[in-house]
Amino acid sequence: MNKEEKIVSLTGKREKSKNQQNKNTQESKSAQPVFCSFCGRPNTRVLKMVQGPGVNICSECAMIAVQYLIMEDKMPSGEAQAILDSFWNKV
Repeated sequence: MNKEEKIVSLTGKREKSKNQQNKNTQESKSAQPVFCSFCGRPNTRVLKMVQGPGVNICSECAMIAVQYLIMEDKMPSGEAQAILDSFWNKV
């Protein structure tokens, strides 16, 4: 998996024209490490990284957050538990 596949950006999804103009800028940024705003790990040490406007979250922190929200409700569905189990078995 190359670096571009590991980083998912949500910042340019709203404005396609702006995304086209910033494509070269984003490509040059992808050469630099992207750090998770929650745990501080770079994209080179995590499975995936999601970029938002001014914030990044790695797949591990996202799954911890999802697991927390499910456990907080104390009713994890079978499907949700299967997703969590498959993720944690891969890590």
